[in-house]
Amino acid sequence: MSYEPALARYPGENQRHWRLTGFPSWIPKGHFQVWARDCRASLAMTYRRFSTFCEAVKVGQGNSLEELLVKLLEEKGPLTGAEIVQALSHDPLLLWRTCKRSSRIAIQTVGRRYLRLDREVQGFARLSPSILREFLTYSVIGLSEDCGPLCKKTQEVGAHIQRVSDMKLGLAKNIFTAVLNRLENDSLVREGMCALLAGDIAYSMAHDVPRPERSTGKLVKGSDMDLVIVVDDHFPRALTERIDEVIYQEKQRVLLAPHLREEIDYVVKDMARVREQMGFDTFKHMVACKILQESVFLYGKEELFRTIKAKLQDKGIAEKLVNMEHHAANLRRDAEAYLLTEDPDKIKDEGLYLFYPTEESEEFE
Repeated sequence: MSYEPALARYPGENQRHWRLTGFPSWIPKGHFQVWARDCRASLAMTYRRFSTFCEAVKVGQGNSLEELLVKLLEEKGPLTGAEIVQALSHDPLLLWRTCKRSSRIAIQTVGRRYLRLDREVQGFARLSPSILREFLTYSVIGLSEDCGPLCKKTQEVGAHIQRVSDMKLGLAKNIFTAVLNRLENDSLVREGMCALLAGDIAYSMAHDVPRPERSTGKLVKGSDMDLVIVVDDHFPRALTERIDEVIYQEKQRVLLAPHLREEIDYVVKDMARVREQMGFDTFKHMVACKILQESVFLYGKEELFRTIKAKLQDKGIAEKLVNMEHHAANLRRDAEAYLLTEDPDKIKDEGLYLFYPTEESEEFE
């Protein structure tokens, strides 16, 4: 049976519900939200304590979380982390800890880890996917003694990630073709600018797990498309502004179209801006350089693309980013060790940021 606070389940517009639950009619209207917040906090604390008690009873009866996981894997075969969370309706952190610590359970992970910059981390460097995202989407969990099915499921998940990445890459190309078709001087565009694609897709690590888009809250299909448009020093300013306008319109179209529901993050900038950002002297400049470094060529003048990559090498930025990634790998190792050994209640108070993902896109420029 699932227990959860009544106030968390009902929105509160139903006055009959308030009569049933004893809503005090004497509370002034302006104070209702404070009252409701306090009630929710109190009930949530009671729920957490009750859940902890239930878990302790399960363990005392021999139904530990590890045994529940083993039983599930025996019945269902290898599963992704997301499938396990859905099946057991349990805290993802505790499920991840149990899988990692159990000798009876094996984890195989597809894809790779890569650099992400985060203001909240010392040195700004951490790895993507986050520990949670890696567990949910890119990890396959099975029984240690059952290698065959585990390897097969891992191959299937890896193939799906590659298909999603290829599909999003193809869509990005189609989007840019649509942009070019709306521009008046496409020959000038081809010779004076280059379009780059960065983020998950550049690493063939794109996923299609639905998530809310930041500005509208509408669900989009997983990884966004990070587009960088760079124009050379002689590119007409009016045409630069026109490109920006058309891409924005296309961004809205693919976000709102029911059959697409894709998110585009993009920036249009000139080489003067790129050279300024290669000063690598602020957090935003570091993010901009990291995006340029990881990007792949999408359309336009390849010579301009190669010039940008060469400048990143000549200024030592590519090497700095490699060193930051090594530093991030060490931090990831230490974070996993902490999450695996520290008391879960202390983690929830102090260390959850190590487990959950953070957004880098607000610094995208």
